[in-house]
Amino acid sequence: MALDKIDLAILSALQKDGRMSNAALAEKVGLSQSACSRRLDMLEKSGTIRGYHAQISAAGLGHPMTAIVHISLSGQFEKTLSEFEAAIKRCPNVLSCHLMTGEYDYILRIAARDLADYERIHKEWLTAMPHVIKINTSFAMREIIDRTAFGLKTELA
Repeated sequence: MALDKIDLAILSALQKDGRMSNAALAEKVGLSQSACSRRLDMLEKSGTIRGYHAQISAAGLGHPMTAIVHISLSGQFEKTLSEFEAAIKRCPNVLSCHLMTGEYDYILRIAARDLADYERIHKEWLTAMPHVIKINTSFAMREIIDRTAFGLKTELA
């Protein structure tokens, strides 16, 4: 789907305030409410807008420790990857998981209460994942950037 300036303005506004009403959004981007609603529907159906959510602090929920975990599997066969991916999706502490190129197969971002909690996650979840042969963990000392919004350039926003 090709995005025009109005689509980008809609996306930019929603990134700043995902709870904005359709009326307020339409006014901000210079559309009628019905035209704005149609555009939103198209952006959602195309997958450009994947959903609306509140950004919740892991630390605010009692999980201030962030672990960056690199995982190596026994191979990158389709069955191996799909079995690992199905299993990792069940681990509630995994905030993100990416299939990678390079030395490791996956990189994970994990939230933990403290080092003892991470040890539990490591023992109960990570080492129990299918096909895992190597786990390398680093702990974040401080978060500098955690962007959830793209820097969209529009003349309307």
